[in-house]
Amino acid sequence: MRALTVLVFSVLLAGACAQVDPVMPTPVVDSTAIAAPLIVNGEASVDTAKTAEHTDTLSWQARHSPQRATLYSAVLPGAGQIYNRKYWKAPIVWGGLGACLYFVQRNGKEYRRYKDAYLAVTDGDPTTTDEFDGRISAAQLLDVTDTYRKWRDMSYIATGLVYILNIVDASVDANFVRFDVGRDLSLGVGPSLELTAQQAPGLRLSLALR
Repeated sequence: MRALTVLVFSVLLAGACAQVDPVMPTPVVDSTAIAAPLIVNGEASVDTAKTAEHTDTLSWQARHSPQRATLYSAVLPGAGQIYNRKYWKAPIVWGGLGACLYFVQRNGKEYRRYKDAYLAVTDGDPTTTDEFDGRISAAQLLDVTDTYRKWRDMSYIATGLVYILNIVDASVDANFVRFDVGRDLSLGVGPSLELTAQQAPGLRLSLALR
């Protein structure tokens, strides 16, 4: 009995010594899979660098903004025309505004001049003289004063109109930047088949836009 117990104990001890710690397998990295682009839903992922390059290659018409053209013209007249690349329009805007402001200043100066002369004549003080030394009557001075006042007011209105037209022109041009204005127009003249079938003379005009 003792011999059987010793034998069983020896077998169990030998089995415990024979056990080996498991070794974790080393992961295998596929370099080809790393170099390949990520596939999402059957399509390759978008390369941001290529996307940025595509954006940079857009034409200036595609990047054009009518809102910017309107804002530029409102802040600085003529700037919207330059933004629209209609450079020849900017000097026209500046010239129009310059002429209007010149007449505002000139008519305002003449208005104040004749107004002061009229007040000097009609103030009832014999010691007060006007620059014309009484050569022009009070009625004539009043008439000239009113005339220059009207011209001054009209000059202000003209200045406002030129300013508004400058903004409108820049906005309209900016909205038509992407509009394809082709020169391939053709006008065809031929007999009208409908009228010919009815034994009546007739012509047909056809305008083709390509």
